[in-house]
Amino acid sequence: MRKLIALSFIVALVIGCTTVPITGRKQLTGVVGSEEVIAMSADAYKQVIDSVQLSTNQEQVAMIRRVGTRIQKAVEQYMNNNGYEGLLDGFDWEFNLIESNQVNAWAMPGGKVAFYTGILPICKDDLGVAVVMGHEVAHAVAKHGQERMNQNYAKQVGLSIGAVALGQDPTLAQQMVFQAVGIGTDIGLLKFSRTHESEADELGLTFMAIAGYDPSEAPKFWERMSAGSSGQAPPEFLSTHPSHETRIERLNAALPKAMEYYNKSTLK
Repeated sequence: MRKLIALSFIVALVIGCTTVPITGRKQLTGVVGSEEVIAMSADAYKQVIDSVQLSTNQEQVAMIRRVGTRIQKAVEQYMNNNGYEGLLDGFDWEFNLIESNQVNAWAMPGGKVAFYTGILPICKDDLGVAVVMGHEVAHAVAKHGQERMNQNYAKQVGLSIGAVALGQDPTLAQQMVFQAVGIGTDIGLLKFSRTHESEADELGLTFMAIAGYDPSEAPKFWERMSAGSSGQAPPEFLSTHPSHETRIERLNAALPKAMEYYNKSTLK
């Protein structure tokens, strides 16, 4: 039985790989599927939103939702035009602004996004919000949370195949989903890897450009974020990101291609 479970899991690993749009990176997402992850993430998002104080600043809330909706349309347009129509199955977009001094924003699988008011002074306006929104939406679109859950699941199966085989321990499976989306942490979302962060930068730059936001704003935003740290420990939002210098260098290198999308944008 253990050999059969192991063989089944290996097969799942082989067929459970998908490709991230734009970057082409292969990732493991098929052992614990999108439908399950998105459903649990929606529940988790509601728990967070119900437990915090949402902003009552109508102008700022409107800005978050206005930019979020344009980024959403850009993502949907790109996916439809490039053969990724099914990638957004189950997405139910939502954009909220949380009253908090934390310099942060995050997104969950399925398109659930939250900004903290503490990051808005650095964003300054719609353009700055678009930089962050594109980056966070990219995490959801690239299925980084789902990928992390599958990686965690693979490790557990490697340690004890009989105990945590898919379907054998639903409680553990649910726990892994919550770990993947970061429920139980102070900032709402656990830290992603540097690989995920760099990938989200690249996708986010493209998404904001397609949405009609000038992508040349992205390096400027991160320069402001860098200046805001004043040599102190970086905010949680930056804690596992590439260094400021590396990020800005990579964004500038990616600008020519992003500008092509921006110049052709129909969402301006």
